[in-house]
Formats: sequence, structure tokens, C-alpha cells
Amino acid sequence: MSDDQNSLTAQVETVLAEVRKMIQRDGGGLELVSVDEESGLVKVRFQGACVGCPSAAITFQSAIERTLKQAIPQVQTVELVP
Repeated sequence: MSDDQNSLTAQVETVLAEVRKMIQRDGGGLELVSVDEESGLVKVRFQGACVGCPSAAITFQSAIERTLKQAIPQVQTVELVP
């Protein structure tokens, strides 16, 4: 595997691809905004039906944040940005 495929950003994209499948079933979307390789900060943005959804906070915490942190130890913080 090349360094690009091993990068934190590539790892995050791989995990988010699986999470997106679940979110897309409900008409939503998820955009990766940025990854800070040094601090392990990941920023994501909801799209589609997720924007303004009352369950978005639960989805963020239980599906996105938890999944990223469990799958990728380098991920320290996950932020949802508008």
C-alpha cells in the first residue's frame, strides 16, 4: 500500500464510505470537510435529509464519531460543522 492509501485522510474516507451507506438510505449525506493529520481532528458536514433532522445529533455521536474513533486510533476528535 502506498503512503497515500495509509494516510489518515484515506483511512477516514474508507470508514465514512460505510457510514454513508446507512445515512443515504434515509435520504441524507455526509461530506468529509477536513482531516488534520497531526492532531487527529476530523470535520464532517451533514447533507440532504440530515440537515435539520432531529436525529442528526444521535447519528453523529453513535454512528459517525464512535465508528471513526473505534476504527482509527489516530482520530482524536470529530466535529460536525455547518
